[in-house]
Order: sequence, then structure tokens, then C-alpha cells
Amino acid sequence: MTETDSTATAFTTIADARAGLRRGEVSAAELVEGALAAADAHDETLGVFLARFEDRARAQAAGVDRKIAEGEALAPLDGIPLGVKDIFAHSAGPTTAQSSVLDPAWAKSAGDAAVVRRLEQAGGIVVGKTTTMEFAIGVPDPEKPFPIPRNPWDAQRWAGGSSSGSASGLLTGAFLGAVGTDTSGSLRIPAAFCGITGFKPTFGRVPKSGVVPLAYTLDHAGPLARTAADCALLLEVLAGHDAEDPYSSTEPVADYTAALTGDLHGITIGVDNLDRFVGDGHDPQQPQRFSAAIDALRAAGAAIVPVEVPMYVEATATTLIVLAAESAAYHRPTLRSRYHDYARGSRVVFAAGTTVSGADYVQAQRVRHVAQRKMAELLTEVDLVATPTGHLGAPRIDAMEQLNPVSVLAGLHTPYWNALGNPTIAVPIGLTADGVPLSMSISGKHFDEASVLRAGDAFQCRTDHHRLTPTLSRKVLP
Repeated sequence: MTETDSTATAFTTIADARAGLRRGEVSAAELVEGALAAADAHDETLGVFLARFEDRARAQAAGVDRKIAEGEALAPLDGIPLGVKDIFAHSAGPTTAQSSVLDPAWAKSAGDAAVVRRLEQAGGIVVGKTTTMEFAIGVPDPEKPFPIPRNPWDAQRWAGGSSSGSASGLLTGAFLGAVGTDTSGSLRIPAAFCGITGFKPTFGRVPKSGVVPLAYTLDHAGPLARTAADCALLLEVLAGHDAEDPYSSTEPVADYTAALTGDLHGITIGVDNLDRFVGDGHDPQQPQRFSAAIDALRAAGAAIVPVEVPMYVEATATTLIVLAAESAAYHRPTLRSRYHDYARGSRVVFAAGTTVSGADYVQAQRVRHVAQRKMAELLTEVDLVATPTGHLGAPRIDAMEQLNPVSVLAGLHTPYWNALGNPTIAVPIGLTADGVPLSMSISGKHFDEASVLRAGDAFQCRTDHHRLTPTLSRKVLP
């Protein structure tokens, strides 16, 4: 699959589909049937879904079309097919966290996750629950009875994790928007590997009520879509305080779509290529792709200055230590009794977390606060920070190490921002030498999602990387 093979089809974005519905160019039923047909064509190969809600989606689409016929005003997401990562509880079907270990009673007691409830209250049509890594950590384990999430650009490669199906399904047309979570990069990694847009809001911006936890003080929930503009629309629906989430922020929610001016005049962006942290582990095309992306930001009006992000090694290590400790605390009871029921990659992480001492955990949190303060100081000098999301494209599935799952983070820079909690968007910037996507990250001040989305949108107004779609094969892999 090559860049020249890629094409954009009608209604690949939420914005286009919303406009088409309102102009009468497409019906909600047609949008949903198109999504279901795409799932039929490609899901067996790419492993996008764990559960599909076809009858329910069709009934909801019919309701939207009745509203249109009767001249009623449409809600923000009326008629839009959506995917939901299978760690968000949803009463329409089971929530498994892609694991044999999770107690089915958990989902029943959780009801609908706040995120799911908000999507559906805004008219969104959830067509199914998407694949993840077990409990949102690790790598695909072919020994377990779950789909292996594969990359639409090359089905021998990983879709990224852990919001795997939420990213790959966007490229197949199985839905137009999706939600996932991000603890060390689980929104941004699959967005980067699949060539779509993923947005990690500020910690606490989107509630995690009804979400299977991985690490309480690192988990973020957020949107994935083809564009930053679609992410802005989704975030307006998702953001806001929820009393059931103790980490949920009461900060006011901005009008994110109004912030998308397409212009970056008056904005200063600090750029760090992070090359010093990867050695030889980068794709030959990555430096020029990233440089061209920075040129596009400059063309949009931004002032570009070089910076070095503070405490990169320390903050990255902090994310991994805190993740291991907090996930082990959650899984300790079942890890003892059902160790071999866990996938190999996730149980290695959880077992490693049991070796983190209380002193280690406290020290990691102390270092984390220092790094947060240092980043806040940098963001008084610049408005935004741009870095590579990673220096490599998606790895081959057969090259991934089950007993060393953290090795997939080599060449990726996502964990740094989880410890800090800053809003970060990942946007595609072109293809590797092997023809799979690369990505750039843009980060901003806490709760200044509007500026981050503005920059991502301005970049995409001047580039077409987000419009590239691989030539999808219907071939079923052995």
C-alpha cells in the first residue's frame, strides 16, 4: 500500500457527515449501513470489534431520519456512527476489557460510562465495542480468544494500543469517530500508527466514570477521529465535570470548534525533535517528515523556536513506575488466583508492579510534580510544544515481545505527557520508508485544549496526510 494508492471517500469525517445530513445528501440509515458494510468487509482481517450493535444502531438511525423528516433540530452527533473502546461500560452489550478475567458483574453495576452516556445523549450511534489490549496494557496475545488488532496500512503490523480498534476502524469506515483511553499513549500510539488524529485532553477534562481503570492518576479518556476538527466536536460533547469521577475537573468547558481559526498568528510553538533519545532507532523518512510538519505550522503563522522539554527521562520513567504500581494494586487479588488467565504481556506488567515499593511510588510522584512545574514554566515562554509522537512506524506483530511488552515504546514519546497531564494531540505527518504512518504531537497548557486543537486543525488545513487512506484488502489472514 502506497501513498499514491490512498484516496479519500465522501463522508470520512464527522463534519462532512453532519453537513451531508443537514443538506439531505445522505441519511442516517445510509451512514450506519455504510459503517456496517465496512465492518463486514474488513473486521475479520483487522480485528476492529469485540461486539457489534447492528439492530440497535439501525433503530437509532431510523429515529434520526424521522427527526429530519419532521423538521426537528438535530443534536450535535445525530446519525454519526461511533466506536467505543471495550473498557467503557455500555448497557448495550458486554464490557470485557478484552480479558477473561474481568467479572461480568462489573459492567452491570457500572451502567453506562459517562462518556458513552454523553455521546448518546448528543445523538451518537454506537455501532460496537472496539478491541483493546487486555485491561488497556500489553501487546496482542494470539494465545487468548480475542481478535488481534491489525493495521489497515499493513495487516502484518500492529494497529497500536491500547485503543487499537478505535483507531483502525476509522480508516476502514466502520465508524466516523471513536473514544479511547490513554495511560502511557493508548490514544496517541494507535492514532500515530494508523494515520488518524488522537487527542489526549488534560487529565480530568473528560470523566472516567464507568471505565475499567488501569492507573488511576494517569488514565485519560478522549476522542479519535480523522481530523482535529472532529476531535474538537467530540470533546465538546465529552468534556465536563462528573461527580462520580473523583479526578474529574470542574474547569469550564470551552467552545472548541469556535477556536479553529485555521490561523496561528500570535502563537509561539517550541519545537523539540527528541532525536537525542532514540539513537539509531528512527525511520529514514522521519526527520524530513517532522521538519516539513514544522514548516506547515510556520506557514500557518506560528513563531517557531527550539526548546528542550524538561526532565524527559525522569517524567517518562515516572509514568512507567506509577502505571505499574497502580495497575498492580487494582489487579493484585485476581493476579494471585488467575495469573495464567491474563494475557502474557499484561500479567508481566502487573507482576512487575508488585515489586514497586511504597517509597518508590512516593518518590515517583514527587518527581512527577517537579516535572509538571518545569513544563508549566516552559509554557510561560511558549504557547505550545511540538515533538514527534514517535520516530518509527507500526511494528510487525510477529516481532513483538510478549514478555517484554514495554519494548513497544521504543521510538515512541507518548509516556512523557501522561505524567505531566497536559493536553496533547497526535496528527499524521506522512509515511515511513515502508509506507506506514508517522505522527507529530502538539501539547499545551493544562486545560488549554482549545489552543492545541487550533494548532492541529491549522496544520491539517495546510496538509492532506489525515486524508490518506490505505488500499484495504478483504483477504482474511491465516
